[in-house]
Amino acid sequence: MKNMRVMAVIAVAGMTSVASADSLFTVDLSVIDQVTITATSGVSSANATASDYRGVYLADFFGDSTGNLLSLLTGYGDLTSAGTTSDLSPELFRDVSGVETGVNLWEMTGGADHNFTAGALAFTGSATWNVSSIGYAEMLLSVGGGNVYAGADSIDDIGGAGVTLIGTWGTVIPAPSSMALLGLGGLVAGRRRR
Repeated sequence: MKNMRVMAVIAVAGMTSVASADSLFTVDLSVIDQVTITATSGVSSANATASDYRGVYLADFFGDSTGNLLSLLTGYGDLTSAGTTSDLSPELFRDVSGVETGVNLWEMTGGADHNFTAGALAFTGSATWNVSSIGYAEMLLSVGGGNVYAGADSIDDIGGAGVTLIGTWGTVIPAPSSMALLGLGGLVAGRRRR
């Protein structure tokens, strides 16, 4: 029981460190070998500008840093920054040359810069990408959320000039395998109580 209390305190402490930033995206992994990223009504936590070529970086998107996902994927959908028009083909990029657990979301507008204003809506729309089975498995191993940085396209950019933390992202729709594990956990817990 004492261990459970300690774990709860650690979990709450971890959640408070990102509590000041809105969740800007939800990630849906409920379809096998597919990822859908949807903008929330979250607002940017800072003023920032990012070229469409640089886009935004979603930290901790993968649970593995080996980079098995294709380095570039074109999706379909109208996901873009608020105030810009989507080109309907946003791209995901993962730098496979080093230790990379994040993903870059870019080329959403066909060239227009992304301008974020503190306290204003950050993104609109939704987009879907078909991914490899290996890439999908790495997404399932993710921590389930992380920070969103404007003006970054890889982990190496974090802390550099022109890179700004503007919010967070989270997985709110469990993947099918997660649901199966939750179901098995419930069965075991129910059987244990009897």
